[in-house]
This record gives sequence, C-alpha cells and structure tokens, in this order.
Amino acid sequence: MTKRKRRTFLKEFKEQIVQLYATGKPRAEIISEYDLTPSSFDKWVRQHNTTGSFEEKDNRTPEQEELIKLRKENQRLAMENDILKQAALIMGRK
Repeated sequence: MTKRKRRTFLKEFKEQIVQLYATGKPRAEIISEYDLTPSSFDKWVRQHNTTGSFEEKDNRTPEQEELIKLRKENQRLAMENDILKQAALIMGRK
C-alpha cells in the first residue's frame, strides 16, 4: 500500500462537504466520491459542529491552550536565565 500525498483543502470545500453530510448524504458515499480519509471527514464535521471553524487555533481545548502558554513562558524564562548566566560570567571577570 502506497502512502498518500498530503493534501490541503480550502475552507469553502470543507464547508461544502459538511453541508452535504448535513443534508443527509451518507458518510461513506461522500468519503469515496471525494477521495477523503475518514479521519479528515470526521474532524471537519466535529470542528464545524463544535465551533463552526476549521482553524486549529479555534478548536483547541483549554488544556492545549494552557500547555502552549506554559511552553512559551518556559522558553522565555530559559532565555532570561541564559542571559543572567552570561552577565554573571562577564561581571566575574572584572
């Protein structure tokens, strides 16, 4: 089995697919007709029903948002720590 090439889809296309499903067209038929992966299809339907947006940033859980925030803060603090270490080395030489 060959690996599929990664494809990108426009927001309008995703909306059309979700609308087809909402009007009653069977899931399997949509997936085969448009050559979609079941996981992508399910993700689009879930995102549309949850937030109405297909953007990843709009569909993050509060835990994911907090993790991103904490990683940024950790990176900033590590940078500040490195700067202070360098300053201490410079001041120690004088």
